[in-house]
Amino acid sequence: MSTESPIAGDQPLETWLRERHSCRAFLPEPVPRAVIERILALAQRTASWCNCQPWQVAVTEGAATERLRQALLARAEQPGFTPDFPFPAEYRDAYLARRREAGFQLYGAVGVARGDREGYRRQELRNFQLFDAPHVAVISTDAALGEYGAIDCGGYVATFLLAAQANGVAAVPQASLAMYPEVLRETLDIDPARRVVCGISFGYEDTAHPANSYRTSRATLDEAVTWLSR
Repeated sequence: MSTESPIAGDQPLETWLRERHSCRAFLPEPVPRAVIERILALAQRTASWCNCQPWQVAVTEGAATERLRQALLARAEQPGFTPDFPFPAEYRDAYLARRREAGFQLYGAVGVARGDREGYRRQELRNFQLFDAPHVAVISTDAALGEYGAIDCGGYVATFLLAAQANGVAAVPQASLAMYPEVLRETLDIDPARRVVCGISFGYEDTAHPANSYRTSRATLDEAVTWLSR
């Protein structure tokens, strides 16, 4: 099945989609406020159920990023977590295989051998160090909107990532930050009536870091799409 585009006008979009990846090592240099505002303005064009636009976004910079980083690391040293939205109950079949492949790629890139529990833990904590990013955007939805609000926020995340890529900014969406919604609410002054969906750490990529040296695979159209003609 050919996937070559017959429409030349979508080539910039294809470039951003192909080049975008989850950045797991950032440079300390902050992103100018004007660039962040441009990304946010583009992300605001995301489609949503009944045009509710349920997302609210808390964006950190400077000392606020460091304060959040330290709060998350301190919480990660304690047992247990209760996200606002339940995490997957189980990964099966192709989903499990893809998850494992991505994990093995990351651990292999940063030199963590299979079975190295201490190495796994060090890499896990990198999530709560925000991979040294100078900024994080935490996305929440009104609790009354339930799963549909979260779905709309997922669309917002996708648009944010593409807008960041188009503006030369690297990013990584992080469900791991939603493990500790109480920390995010307290540190970022998020309304208790809102449910945390995820965070996005962003900044300029450290291209020399091995964590950014690999790319994940994608399922083929035949694996993901069923055509019905009659």
